Amino acid sequence: MISLTINTSGKIPVYKQLVRQFETAMRTGKLKDGEQVTSMNNLSASLGISKETVKKVYSVLRDKGLLEARQGKGFYVSIPAGGVKPSVLVIFDKLSAYKQTLFDAFASVIGDKAEVTILLHNQNVDLLEYYVDEYVGKYDYYVITPHFALDDPTQRRVARIIARIPNRQLIMADHWMKSVKGNYGVVYQDFASDAPRGLASAVRKIARRGILHVITLENSLYGGLIEKVIGSYCRKYGIDTRFHKKITPAMMVKGAVYLMLNSSLDDGLITLARMAREKRMKIGRDIGIISYNESPMSEIVLGGLTTISTDFAQMGRLVARMILDKKMEKIRCDFKMTRRASF
Repeated sequence: MISLTINTSGKIPVYKQLVRQFETAMRTGKLKDGEQVTSMNNLSASLGISKETVKKVYSVLRDKGLLEARQGKGFYVSIPAGGVKPSVLVIFDKLSAYKQTLFDAFASVIGDKAEVTILLHNQNVDLLEYYVDEYVGKYDYYVITPHFALDDPTQRRVARIIARIPNRQLIMADHWMKSVKGNYGVVYQDFASDAPRGLASAVRKIARRGILHVITLENSLYGGLIEKVIGSYCRKYGIDTRFHKKITPAMMVKGAVYLMLNSSLDDGLITLARMAREKRMKIGRDIGIISYNESPMSEIVLGGLTTISTDFAQMGRLVARMILDKKMEKIRCDFKMTRRASF
């Protein structure tokens, strides 16, 4: 019989803890197909929990087709032909429009082949640490978007926390924290160099327009990093570039191009569009607007919003494939400009 443990002070119900431990034991071969498991009375007594809790555990496992009851003999392991579904804990920083795109693509590939739980860390290191302390060892895979403040102390602390997850179970999505060493999986965009790749197809048009205004609002985590890359790229091609933390009427000039380094649904984009309207400028004709990060709304906003963005749908599909194929890789996602009416 496998060794089972419970945490009565944690947030996961005891029955769920036990179900996951049984599933893991079946997946790893510690419990074999056809093997008899301990009786409900014995498990209840050995763990000091109610028989009703144990009954619920066995009932859930039976509903999943992982246990079968034999009259007068007890319960036996019954592993389906396809094996036991892996459990996946997804810890996103926030549920933005493009994270939804990522997750929808992930879900379309993973289907019913895994049991998925989603949590949000909200770029709060304490919350991430709580999740790792609480749930490490209780899931088969951990998918994390490790977006946190970029100062060295924060990054070092996050790296130490994430390193507690076994390599074979860890997949970073959207951002690669290279300070975490090991053979884990990563599907990422490169914030330090992707923007020039996205702008490359339109560099001549931007140069003809005259000025590129790059707008980075306060809540843009990687804005400063992307600004440096864009600044260097624009100097190379002789593009007059201005950087702003605030949108003002004075910066609204006919012929200019405006690159928003925040999501397409940020207030900054609304402010920019409103000021253009007040100055009777037609977006796409008198001025150009480009947004960083594609989302489903980009096709509708401003009659069609031009974006430069990583392929979040590709990212979600690749993460799912790593889990299903049990093959950890480090993959950089495609990054491109999608041209629409706003530029």
